[in-house]
Amino acid sequence: MEELKYHYKYPHPCVTTDCVIFGFDGTKLNVLLIERGIEPFKGRWAFPGGFLKMDETALQGAKRELKEETGLEDAYIHQFHAFSGVDRDPRERVITIAYFALVRISEVKAGDDAAKAQWFPLDKVPSLAFDHDLILREATNELRRQIHFEPIGFELLPEKFTMTQLQHLYEAILSVKFDRRNFCNKMLKLGILTQLDETLPMPNKKIAFLYKFNPESYNEMKEKGFRLEF
Repeated sequence: MEELKYHYKYPHPCVTTDCVIFGFDGTKLNVLLIERGIEPFKGRWAFPGGFLKMDETALQGAKRELKEETGLEDAYIHQFHAFSGVDRDPRERVITIAYFALVRISEVKAGDDAAKAQWFPLDKVPSLAFDHDLILREATNELRRQIHFEPIGFELLPEKFTMTQLQHLYEAILSVKFDRRNFCNKMLKLGILTQLDETLPMPNKKIAFLYKFNPESYNEMKEKGFRLEF
């Protein structure tokens, strides 16, 4: 990067990115946390993040952190808020640009500091460092809001899934319980699922059909206006 020609003489804040990484274990929504090895908040859990490099955008910085912790380069990632509390970081004045990412836990490859990274169910997250409790609340609220307008939940499922797996995912994200038949009918009426000629053995000698998300059908619906209500 070329040396900057002009310099701002007044004090100004540093900029970081933080990435809330969501994963689904088949039953519960989880988040990936990193145990801090240095002060401040040594020994406390926090989201992957760090200071922006001089030659990268906020999105590039968030993707770099995501890759370092999961090994994934093409995961779904979404910027949802900037946090600028004056005293949010005891070291200096820091503004963080927050993202959330949706990953398949089975595809995650631990980073070099894997011993300090751990998945936590959303309802078992400990008290976090900095203002990351607030960041988690805002990320969860944004995920719950966005899932009504975009089928981003499929980013958390295997490529092929059962209707039960899909229902459990939506229940985990929205913290509600759905009637199985009503949920199935609603999802099928949307026309964004393709039923496959494949089944999965289930308890009591039953079988469950496998489905795939149909992005072409969704894109057609999105042009007309899409909102998923339960």
